[in-house]
Amino acid sequence: MSMEEMKRYESFKQKFFHWFLAFPDDEPFLAAADELLALLKEEMGLEQAVFYLFDPERAAFYPEASAGGAMGAGAVAADGAREIALLDGGSHEKARLFFSLPDGTPALLELTYHKDRAIDRPLLQAVRADFADLFGKLAAMLQGEGEEKRYGQLHRFAAKIHSSMRIDDVLEEIIRTLQNVYPSFTYYLLLSHDNHLRDHLPIKVLALDEGEGQTAALRAFLTGQVQCDELETPRRSVLYAPIKGVQAVYGVIQIIAPYAAPFPQREVRFISLLAGTAGSALENAKLYEQSRRLVADLQLINDTMRQLNARMRLHEGIEYMVSQIRQSFGADEVGFFLFADDRRELLPGSTPFFYEERSAMYVKWVEERRRDGQDILFAGDAWASSLTPFRSIMAAPMQQNKETKGVCIALAREPYRFTFEMFKLLESLVQHSTLAFMNAILREELEKLVVTDYLTKLYTRRYLDETIQKSMETDGSGAFLLIDIDNFKQINDLYGHQIGDEVLIRVAETVRASVRENDVAARWGGEELAVYLPNVHLVDAVAAARRITEKVRQHTAPAVTVSCGVSWWGRRFGDNAKQLFKQADKALYRAKEMGKNCIFVYDGRRLYKA
Repeated sequence: MSMEEMKRYESFKQKFFHWFLAFPDDEPFLAAADELLALLKEEMGLEQAVFYLFDPERAAFYPEASAGGAMGAGAVAADGAREIALLDGGSHEKARLFFSLPDGTPALLELTYHKDRAIDRPLLQAVRADFADLFGKLAAMLQGEGEEKRYGQLHRFAAKIHSSMRIDDVLEEIIRTLQNVYPSFTYYLLLSHDNHLRDHLPIKVLALDEGEGQTAALRAFLTGQVQCDELETPRRSVLYAPIKGVQAVYGVIQIIAPYAAPFPQREVRFISLLAGTAGSALENAKLYEQSRRLVADLQLINDTMRQLNARMRLHEGIEYMVSQIRQSFGADEVGFFLFADDRRELLPGSTPFFYEERSAMYVKWVEERRRDGQDILFAGDAWASSLTPFRSIMAAPMQQNKETKGVCIALAREPYRFTFEMFKLLESLVQHSTLAFMNAILREELEKLVVTDYLTKLYTRRYLDETIQKSMETDGSGAFLLIDIDNFKQINDLYGHQIGDEVLIRVAETVRASVRENDVAARWGGEELAVYLPNVHLVDAVAAARRITEKVRQHTAPAVTVSCGVSWWGRRFGDNAKQLFKQADKALYRAKEMGKNCIFVYDGRRLYKA
């Protein structure tokens, strides 16, 4: 070798000594290799110096470090068993120096220089031998110090996460520790849909379906074993480490290296240990949160039942349950349906959406699964491919004595808004509340029976009396219609009492259909019916009487007619209920006297035919 080349190389060795003394202890091996190559390039007057490691899977060398850190070099194919290879590049030459690191990994040092500064083979052999020894010792030294520091960080990581019972704290510490140990790597936590995403953490949803084949991430999740993969563009090595506890795997750590070479086994072991420690801590945090949630769920059920039992009316109970479900589960729409006589009835208090036709597809989704015998009526994203406004759905049956009385359906616009734990809690809530709802329905039916005539289904005379009394205390006026079916005894004599009852029922239905919703139609006694119309003028009451008499004549079979007496009261006249009844009775009596099938009115001063 020439004296000038010898001097350059000796200068490099001297400066290397000074560089080594100033070199920080905590710098990773590849960063040290970048600086070392930059020093070699400067002292030897090279164009570039690149360090490669061999990838056995692709049978090629890939760049790991270069002078200045610029990685513009591509892969280099394995070149047999040669130690030195020279390549002519026109005005430049390349010298490739092949050697092995202490762990047996094949390595390559590529030097690029101008032809007029060619390096002879003895110097290249010296450089190859020195750098093989240097890289080996440097790697061993930095690896030893790095291992000690990394495991120290792992110890601190374990102590910190096991002292916390918050899932967010554990996830944050996983990312923080990885960033400290591998600052040049990229990380993601792959978690299932049941873990709500935290915006401040690099978390991605772990796809659990195998529509496009089983991914390396999914394999790591299912098997609990570390999996390695490779990104195509740019070429990067990827490692998937399962976050595994004693009871289950809770997610996967995705680690993307800034190079394409496989992860060394020592790195795989360290990352596996870190992921296992994280899995244990995450499991403890989840168990703690589950216990807290269980206490909160029991408290919610207890509070809900206490509130439901304090509400006497069904619609009040439904409204309260809808409010609780929307607040506790984040539901946008909630509907309660009751099954009766092969019909499905939407209970009052449900959200308005379920009264619209658009809700039919969601109700149908639940009904189809119920008919198929499916117990789990729950989907995180049931309509992913359609433009439906609601993506999440869960439904819980209303069961009493092993009989399904109805169903509760909850919808949310956001996909995966409901977790499976929420679904189970909804089932429990609905199960406990069903008895309260059935009792409310029964109570309201009994109340209705008390104030309803068994045959005609009109109100009883007692309820009518109470209504008129209240109206006279609060309203400004009102009208009373007393109606009698003409020649009803002849109907019974000619057709029998059963037909007579049917005629009475038909007349009652016609009367009820001919008045307003807030008017009270009642059975007065025998074949006599009565209607009270609050807050009406006398002319409106007469019009209602005409409407009733005409419809009865048109819609009864056998055809019957009715006679009607109308009375009216106003606050300024100081009338009372007894006078109102007496005046209507007098008007009805006159209608019967005048040939029946007509209307007479008593306005407080005179009696006349309408």
